[in-house]
Amino acid sequence: MANRILITEPIIEEPVEALREQYDVTVGERGYYDKVAHLKQDISRFDAVLSLLSNPITEEVIEAAESLKIIANLAAGYDNIDVEAAREASIAVANTPGVLTEATADATFALLLSAARRLPEAEQYLREGHFDGWDPLGFLGKELNGSSLGIFGMGKIGTAVARRARGFGMDILYHNRNRVNPSVESEVDATYVESVHELAEKSDILCLNCPLNDGTRHAVDQPVLEALGPEGILVNTARGAVVDEKALAEALHTNVIGAAALDVFEDEPAITDALFDAPNCIMTPHIGSGTNTTRLKMGMLAVNSIKAALNNEEIPNVVSG
Repeated sequence: MANRILITEPIIEEPVEALREQYDVTVGERGYYDKVAHLKQDISRFDAVLSLLSNPITEEVIEAAESLKIIANLAAGYDNIDVEAAREASIAVANTPGVLTEATADATFALLLSAARRLPEAEQYLREGHFDGWDPLGFLGKELNGSSLGIFGMGKIGTAVARRARGFGMDILYHNRNRVNPSVESEVDATYVESVHELAEKSDILCLNCPLNDGTRHAVDQPVLEALGPEGILVNTARGAVVDEKALAEALHTNVIGAAALDVFEDEPAITDALFDAPNCIMTPHIGSGTNTTRLKMGMLAVNSIKAALNNEEIPNVVSG
């Protein structure tokens, strides 16, 4: 009998077909397995799960698993999975690191540019029929050349963002839990600062590229937003809960900061209502790694991890928690 694989919802087709060549594959409906109850109800039927960040694979879900050997998360992050509970149950957890670096850095910089130059506002103004010719005071934005970019999280994505920023003549500051290798600092001419608060205080634009953990949850709170200041811009393509979303909405409505560009949200898919009518707030629906090339690479990494686990081979990209 073929091993049974659950792909929690439709993904790009090539990885699905690669698994169907050897296994009995079930593809869930969009959003169905975003609920603990549905995962808990069905998990006992499967030997492997290809999951998404939106799937809460909690201790309760893992306890209901009977033959599960691996959870392969289609993401670089894995904060949706109780990794410790999986380890205790001898279930491997794998992710898809590395391959989404450039796509996410591109998306980060697209949001950064859009916020700095007020592009969504300007387009809406034109589409609504208000454009009556060149205006020397029209939609004045922030020039990137000579501006300072603060990067919270100088991993692969943060470094890729820094490389792009250097091309625009920006000064690079960063904060990490640990200072990065001097060769990385030298490559992008980056200066280390000791705290997120100091980073915000010294930056014109604060860009979040860190993982979500106990140390980064709500790291960007009201004091950090106040430090960023009324001309400052916040860009988040990391995890929504790195930011206190209610504090951010309040900061935008009261001109504590100048603008925000967000691809991720604290309680996805729910979004704080006050962000929808907040001035100078750009929002996109978690599309940071959204290219065909990247999603295919992510899918195949997950496939390779699943095949290795089911063949009792060394599993690539196992996470350590």
